[in-house]
Amino acid sequence: MTNFGTKLAAAAAMAGFASSAAAGGFAIGTQSGSGTGNAFSGGAAGAEDASVAWYNPAAMAALPSGMHVAGALHALRPSFKFHNTGSTGVFAAPGTGEGGDGGDWALVPNAFFTMDINPQWRFGLALNAPFGLKTDYDAGWRGQLTALKSEIKSVNINPSIAYKISNTVSIGGGVSVQKLDAELSSFSGLAALGNVRLDADDVGYGANLGLLVQASPATRFGVTYRSSIKYELEGTAAFSGPAGAAFNGSIRADVRVPESVSFSMFSVVNPRWEVMADITWTRWSRLQQLNVIRTSASAGGPAGSTLSSLAFRWDDTWRFGIGANYKASQQTKLRFGLAYDETPTNDVTRTPRLPDQDRLWVAAGVQYRVSKAGVLEFGYAHEFVRDANVNVTVPPFPGALVGRFDNRADILSIQYSHSF
Repeated sequence: MTNFGTKLAAAAAMAGFASSAAAGGFAIGTQSGSGTGNAFSGGAAGAEDASVAWYNPAAMAALPSGMHVAGALHALRPSFKFHNTGSTGVFAAPGTGEGGDGGDWALVPNAFFTMDINPQWRFGLALNAPFGLKTDYDAGWRGQLTALKSEIKSVNINPSIAYKISNTVSIGGGVSVQKLDAELSSFSGLAALGNVRLDADDVGYGANLGLLVQASPATRFGVTYRSSIKYELEGTAAFSGPAGAAFNGSIRADVRVPESVSFSMFSVVNPRWEVMADITWTRWSRLQQLNVIRTSASAGGPAGSTLSSLAFRWDDTWRFGIGANYKASQQTKLRFGLAYDETPTNDVTRTPRLPDQDRLWVAAGVQYRVSKAGVLEFGYAHEFVRDANVNVTVPPFPGALVGRFDNRADILSIQYSHSF
């Protein structure tokens, strides 16, 4: 019975990944301060600052010659509040309540650098966090069997190069070295075992490619591809209860984050107005099943045994964005943006760890040129997120957690760019 309880605990702990405030799934869409005010529309065709080293390496060739640096800081505030609509069995008892707000403030930094190698070649470097954030619910809440804390942290280093084929066409490519850390916890369902916490991490490698075409003096198009990255996460399972030590041990789980393709447009309409748009496809269907394997023997099972096998059944997603800039003066530019971002989750396998749903972005920002070489950016975006329904079971415990999450998110960004 206790052995079975540890499997239940692990299944509950690995039932999902940490929620993101800024994009579908657990991706973080906030990758530049200048992009926030445009709801990150047109990123693959933009060429305003060094953040193109991430969005489209080919666009580095469209920057003015010299060195360019940019640093941004984003304050993200997601909100995930559960409302019970008919939970049954062990989930019917309210416990300590409905979990509070599963979201909280998080700070996400980015840094970018580009430089000339010669008139045809450019080098760039992006330092950012493509995946992450967290959900954290009150201890003892109604859904503690499904989730307590879920947190993912990522750090990405992405060097790249661009080659200017002609005055109108450039190509680019890069590699990513990305570290992923995951922490997941839940109540085991057995007081003797207490809560179970899983910690695991790995380093993965990927690549990105880009194309930029200057179709006319006023309009350019960009296409960029970013590969999937496979992780062989390794770590530990630890139980907090008085009998938990005998069931502690090491684990591993293979995870692949998705590839994506973006197509963008940027056009100067007149001396005052610029417009942009983008479409992005992300292959979230990579996440169908997650198997958690023991790599050391314990009272919970031998090495090589499956601790849990969990269904995600996620779908591919599309993101659509449009934006505009208005040059109010030589020093000041106003930004506006709208975007629609699909969720990869569904009503069948969605859990409180990831109460994600489709979202509509509304964004605005301002750029102020503090000097000939220095530019300061401020941006704000609000995400209207659809209510997310959950109907979660944890066999063999009777009943289901049934309810909905009221979701929303706010993003505040600041960036400074400098050219040398």
